[in-house]
Amino acid sequence: MDLTGQNLYRKARRIIPGGTQLLSKRPEMFLPEQWPSYYSKAKGAEVWDLDGRKYVDMSYMGIGACTLGYADPDVDKAVHAAIDSGSMTTLNCPEEVELAELLCELHPWAERVRYARCGGEAMAAAVRVARASTGRDRIAFCGYHGWHDWYLAANLADDSALDGHLLPGLAPAGVPRGLLGTALPFRYNHLEELEEIVSARGNDLAAVVMEPIRNSEPQPGFLQSVRSIASRIGAVLIMDEISAGWRLRTGGAHLRYAIIPDMAVFAKAMSNGYAMAAIIGVAGVMEAFQSTFISSTYWTERVGPAAALATIRKHRRLDVGRCLIEIGTQIQAGWRAAATRAQLAITVDGMPPLSHFSFDYDDGQAIRTLFTQIMLGKGFLATNAFYAAHAHQSDHVRDYLEAVEETFVEIAEAVNRNEVVQRLKAPIAQTGFCRLA
Repeated sequence: MDLTGQNLYRKARRIIPGGTQLLSKRPEMFLPEQWPSYYSKAKGAEVWDLDGRKYVDMSYMGIGACTLGYADPDVDKAVHAAIDSGSMTTLNCPEEVELAELLCELHPWAERVRYARCGGEAMAAAVRVARASTGRDRIAFCGYHGWHDWYLAANLADDSALDGHLLPGLAPAGVPRGLLGTALPFRYNHLEELEEIVSARGNDLAAVVMEPIRNSEPQPGFLQSVRSIASRIGAVLIMDEISAGWRLRTGGAHLRYAIIPDMAVFAKAMSNGYAMAAIIGVAGVMEAFQSTFISSTYWTERVGPAAALATIRKHRRLDVGRCLIEIGTQIQAGWRAAATRAQLAITVDGMPPLSHFSFDYDDGQAIRTLFTQIMLGKGFLATNAFYAAHAHQSDHVRDYLEAVEETFVEIAEAVNRNEVVQRLKAPIAQTGFCRLA
């Protein structure tokens, strides 16, 4: 079998609907027909493809899962020990109690903990429990929260309702029409939109679901007002920390803003690349786990909790959140400086550990594709986003920003000559969710 990335991905598209298991890893989202697609090994901030080429990952670092870096030795040591001791038996692993204690120590407001193994299912469990706890059906939400029916129900009324919540084009095919009107979106920093929902549906809101931060800082009083509204109407405030958690500090980003939710949900970075998710919350809400059936065999395996314990302890010991902020700040400043020198119009946004930029041109998506193409040739996995990891060393940052500067000059030349599309060696990258031919 020919294992080169392009050939293997062509085979994958024939036998795996959509080509990959995760939309964010589709090659079409980066550089169609050229993206390496598969890896043979990874270490620190470096990834090797199936052809033996090495790249420095200055893009998503495992879609935000690996804040320590790939194949972290301390986390892997804990995982190896868990495997050697037996990852699954009829009995429960003691690590799940130890991890629950640690999560409650980091979040003193929390009194109960339950687990899952990925963010989407953990969010679905949290929403179910909020509904069970309140006896209500509707959910007001802000941001992206996964693929489950409760969330995609927002697009039953308007298939563009979720376009302003990170991913456009999320089709609700297969979601029961009976869920119409049960998921009601509002935008971050737009308190008036939540107030409108509350005015119309407040007596039937089970929960207000949101990320504490994503692309921009909360406006003064915004999060506090959301907390106040949820308390006033008796809705459960759920903080989705799947992306934000562990970026700004050890634990949830909500701690940085002194906001106490009723529940918080973690996944991704809490276990540095191993499958693990947690739902924490106040006893009065979390006890509803015992009144609705939520149970799964592989939520009891040992590897996830062992990886999370090792990750969280190292994260706290090294003050990784502070490090990620510093690295992300350097990257954002480097993007701006390089664009200014190249006379290229860009907009930089996002909290420093989850930074991104956009090209301010009508053909911005074609320009982003060209950026990825040029940077790949220089040995970097790169797009218009950068997720910081502790494994990103000063030389990685220096070499990357030097390559960005050169690439921006080349792109500016292509823009000025109206040659962006002509310089592409493959189709323009896709945005959002769409069906593959």
